[in-house]
Amino acid sequence: MKENTQIFGLRAVIEAINANETIDKVFLQKGLKGELFVELESLIKQNGINSSYVPVEKLNRLTKNNHQGAVAQISPIEFHDLDTLVEKTLESGATPLFLLLDQLSDVRNFGAIIRTAECTGVHGIIVQKKGGAPVNGDTIKTSAGAVFKVPICKVDHIKDAMFHMQACGIKVIAATEKTENTIFDVSFKEPCAIIMGSEGRGINPSVLKLVDAKAKLPLLGEIESLNVSVACGAFLYEAVRQRL
Repeated sequence: MKENTQIFGLRAVIEAINANETIDKVFLQKGLKGELFVELESLIKQNGINSSYVPVEKLNRLTKNNHQGAVAQISPIEFHDLDTLVEKTLESGATPLFLLLDQLSDVRNFGAIIRTAECTGVHGIIVQKKGGAPVNGDTIKTSAGAVFKVPICKVDHIKDAMFHMQACGIKVIAATEKTENTIFDVSFKEPCAIIMGSEGRGINPSVLKLVDAKAKLPLLGEIESLNVSVACGAFLYEAVRQRL
């Protein structure tokens, strides 16, 4: 685990990006201008780094140091290469079980999902570089340390991971209410990847069109949906039940 998970200052963040540090997100001060600031903006765009423009008060809360209008969150873990992870899993002889998270935004949900994934033998979690929850202190705490045990991959777009999975013979199953099939109607026995959507929107419609199967949880009460981490746990344990 990396000890320093935050970098502040325009030049420091620029140097971190150039040094290929694993940066989860950069917070930039709204309305700031200048040569260094423009250089940093350009680097962020070139490297596809997740960023947002925030009031100076937000940056002041993130650090008491002289941030100069930029604070970067550094991931405490090293991310895995998707191609290598899939190849190693297939070569191991195990029946692959992967988890795709389509822009899940809440770090505590993310942590809870990682914890359940570790308990259910998930071979890897795939997230998108932009728009998803970062791996930070809250993620680590909620995962009970499982974040250091489950391989996590970052891709430019979740569709990239889906296409790769499907090309390797891994079925992509969407957790969505937009189907008549429940989790008990779908087979999880063969190599598969379960895709979970974000807390508010669910799975992106353009992504949903590309899946191999859809399944939902039967809801018997009046509330129309479950917390995404709870739903994910139900899906993963149905996969475990079918495979035992």
